[in-house]
Amino acid sequence: MNKVFASQTTSNKRIEKVITRNKIKESQRNALAYGLNLLLSDLCNSYLKTKSYHWNAKEVVYRTFHEMFESQYTDLATAFDLVAGRIRALGFPAPVSEVQFNDPRALKETSGAIKSQEMIKDILEDQETIIRRALTIFPVAEKAKDEETKDLMIKRIQVHEKMASTLRDLLIQY
Repeated sequence: MNKVFASQTTSNKRIEKVITRNKIKESQRNALAYGLNLLLSDLCNSYLKTKSYHWNAKEVVYRTFHEMFESQYTDLATAFDLVAGRIRALGFPAPVSEVQFNDPRALKETSGAIKSQEMIKDILEDQETIIRRALTIFPVAEKAKDEETKDLMIKRIQVHEKMASTLRDLLIQY
């Protein structure tokens, strides 16, 4: 990459972050970062749980569940990168430790072997929690006139509603 272009790109990213920070009041940035941190915790915990279910899916429907869980944890990995990036753009460090992710309001992990139906119900509950969390962040972003966070929440709501719908269909089928 051309050094001048790389320098200009880095400079543009810094300017973009400064503009984001300056157009949103500090109290609103704090509220947004707080909600996004909780969402990030939920996404990461759901990712780990979904990955575990992917590895441990059994029974007659193994292949269906295995592939579905893989698709979901792949999306979740992308999602938590986007949310962490948004937290950074608002001027805050993204949480990176287990302690920061273990907020009492965050999704809980499961332990032990469970049947596929229970896995589906558990992941469905996670999807619904993530949707509710994004719905609580959206009005805060709207009030702050934070279009980037609003767009991110709309996307997350759409993706998780689709995941939830698929999971509900599986509960009916199996």
